[in-house]
Amino acid sequence: MPPRSYNPAMAKSWKTRLIHSDVKVPEGYRSLASPVYRGSTTLFPDAASVNDTWDQHEAGYTYGLYGTPTTLELAGKICELEKGYRTLVTPGGQGAIALINLALLKSGDHILIPESVYTPNRKLASHVLRRFGVEASFYPPEVGAGINDLRIKDLLRENTRLVWCESPGSITMEVQDVPAIAEAAHARGALVALDNTWSAGVFFDAFAHGVDITMQALTKYIAGHSDVLLGSVTVKDKGLYQKLGATHQLLGCASSPDDCSLALRGMRTMAVRLKHIEASALRIARWLAARPEIERVLHPALENSPGHEFWKRDFTGSAGVFSIVFKPQATKAQVLQFVDGLELFEIGYSWAGVTSLAVAYDFHGSKGRPNYGHRIVRLNIGLEDTEDLLEDLEHCLAQVWGG
Repeated sequence: MPPRSYNPAMAKSWKTRLIHSDVKVPEGYRSLASPVYRGSTTLFPDAASVNDTWDQHEAGYTYGLYGTPTTLELAGKICELEKGYRTLVTPGGQGAIALINLALLKSGDHILIPESVYTPNRKLASHVLRRFGVEASFYPPEVGAGINDLRIKDLLRENTRLVWCESPGSITMEVQDVPAIAEAAHARGALVALDNTWSAGVFFDAFAHGVDITMQALTKYIAGHSDVLLGSVTVKDKGLYQKLGATHQLLGCASSPDDCSLALRGMRTMAVRLKHIEASALRIARWLAARPEIERVLHPALENSPGHEFWKRDFTGSAGVFSIVFKPQATKAQVLQFVDGLELFEIGYSWAGVTSLAVAYDFHGSKGRPNYGHRIVRLNIGLEDTEDLLEDLEHCLAQVWGG
């Protein structure tokens, strides 16, 4: 009896066909929406091609941990906006900060961080990096070429490897003289990293102003709808990309393709969102600056805000996050009552979504820095009608202070 010829289609049971199907779908589908590629295992064409290289721009796709086409599309678009060499995507903004520090620092190194920095960045340096032998110093954010006889170059040490900038600073909104800081740092062989989240990577051209590495919390303006946690790190050259990419691989900093797709969608409307938010925030900031209850409005585009001259020189626009400082007679109870009384401003961390937010802080600056205490409130202006937001603020001010 002749042997039966092998027919793969006939040989497979229905259980196997659930996994190894012969079904083909028509090619050529095109859509305005970016595809969402999910996957951990990446298939190789043959056994000799198998490798574990993280740089998929050079080696092709090797493993889902290093990014799917969805992740790399988002990274590419951010890099294009920031005019960098390459971008890595991380699971959050703090993850981006940690990646930069862990990739570039070792035991015995020293870093400089502005006193106005995002608090988790400060805690990472003070509580984690210190355990691994990295020393951190915190410098006044206004320091650049010179302030009160103190210059950034006087704070640099022989072992300073990295200088952080955040411009404007969290809560107190100081705009830094980034070009002067970068010039001094480079003269001593140190790199400069910038948290560029406030500008959404578009209002401040970091690499043109001397920065080596930027990071953003894509959670904010890029995604734009308060439903995504992502971060990015963009570098100016291949050498830095190799250092950061190698560490990114070993830390296992995988970002969800689904989150990346939401960020890609958010980018499409970012220009119109920023345009409305900028105009609305400026109108509200100027209105608040004229109120009798307010001592100061910390908005970089206002002339009396710290570092305004650098904002005017270096930035092409402004965002919707700023702070207000009530006059000294305001009690903590009154400030909290003001925040609680707002109807359209929700209370919560993060910012840059479509909903306006208000958060009260108890800010006590170190020597030489403002000591606002309980009188400072940070506002995030969303996409609500500006007149409605002004009415909400006016009503609440009147309720608390009887104006």
